[in-house]
Amino acid sequence: MLDIYNMFSIQGKNALITGSANGNGKALSSALGDAGCNLTLIDIDNENLEVVSKEIEEKTKTKVNRYSFDLSDSKQLDSFLQQNNDFDIVINNAGVTYGNHLFDYKDSDWEKTYRINLFAPYKIIQKIGETMTKKKSGSIINITSLAAEFGFPGNPAYIAFKGALKQLTKSAAYDLSKFNIRVNSVGPGYIKTNMTAKSWDDTKMKMERSDRTMLGRWGESEDLIGTVIFLSSDASSYITGQDFYVDGGWTAKGL
Repeated sequence: MLDIYNMFSIQGKNALITGSANGNGKALSSALGDAGCNLTLIDIDNENLEVVSKEIEEKTKTKVNRYSFDLSDSKQLDSFLQQNNDFDIVINNAGVTYGNHLFDYKDSDWEKTYRINLFAPYKIIQKIGETMTKKKSGSIINITSLAAEFGFPGNPAYIAFKGALKQLTKSAAYDLSKFNIRVNSVGPGYIKTNMTAKSWDDTKMKMERSDRTMLGRWGESEDLIGTVIFLSSDASSYITGQDFYVDGGWTAKGL
């Protein structure tokens, strides 16, 4: 008989989640903790990271390892990865966005977006993927965006590097496939977080974004949990190099 429960189980697996202190990262960290994972969390927001970690520890009675540093700092990232590279699940969730018209876009904002949204996931995949090869197993999930598929105005760096992260997913999936390591991406639609607060607080923009979906609503961070746990588990053992959009039907909607 097929054991459906164990097929979706991630109990006892070691998971790394970046950008874990707020929004989607917070929801995913809490969910994987509830599912029985041993967690290592990274976020520059040390105050909220400490709160999230303690909440998870109180619920699960499991120690949460937390690290607060700037992922755009290569030295700090390399130092972390030298000491922490043995994981079964990796969720590259951390991201930044700096809006501005193409003509006015700052080189410093372009560089910061590149280093956090693309270079950090690349280094994490490279180092941890190498360790995963020894076990011949692992699931890596890159959190992209609708911006990986569509052109949005006034934010060239975010669109460029989310699109690049989608393609990095496919490249890494191919390179790591011989070791039974799977790499997929999850692209959230418009989710109510600090990053989307400007659109949410504008009544017109909020309604326009709701109307772009088939389901007629914005997403919640919790809407990402099912897809991420599925991709983390053996239930998705024959899935790699794929893009999953959790967007209320935005990418599929015509008229």
